[in-house]
Amino acid sequence: MTALPIRGPVRIIGIDPGLRRTGWGVIEAEGNRLIYVACGSVEPPNDLPLSNRLLAIHEGLAAVLSNHQPVEAAVEQTFVNKDGVATLKLGQARGVAMLAPAMFGISVAEYAPNQVKKTVVGAGHAEKAQIAMMLKILLPKADPPSADAADALAIAITHAHHRQSTALRLKVAGL
Repeated sequence: MTALPIRGPVRIIGIDPGLRRTGWGVIEAEGNRLIYVACGSVEPPNDLPLSNRLLAIHEGLAAVLSNHQPVEAAVEQTFVNKDGVATLKLGQARGVAMLAPAMFGISVAEYAPNQVKKTVVGAGHAEKAQIAMMLKILLPKADPPSADAADALAIAITHAHHRQSTALRLKVAGL
């Protein structure tokens, strides 16, 4: 009988894309244990043209990925609202948020906003204050500087809880 290899912690980055502020949060998951590593946001100047803001987001995320070296990434899916132009611009930021980890060879999972809220809080329509309260319980050492960084940590937690089923879906799909 051979012993199974001991699995170490998995470093995960969660990314909450936005043109004004793209939140990021890095955790380590080891079984059911979650460990806070770091969080913050990339904030390009508002007066830059869209292309330069997207470049700034990419460069900021690339620096975070280089510094913290996660092995898995999760990005929040775009919430479609009534303003089509704003939704399209947010989609461009989301594309950059998915491209940056992919360029580092990191697989990227996607989660709907309601799934993130349900995973972290237990209700799909939770408020930001409820997410912040649960983060204090799940990651007591975390002190996110913004709601975007808190959301990014919630996305990383969601991935930690759902990563096995996400990997299985990708394997079945042949990806």
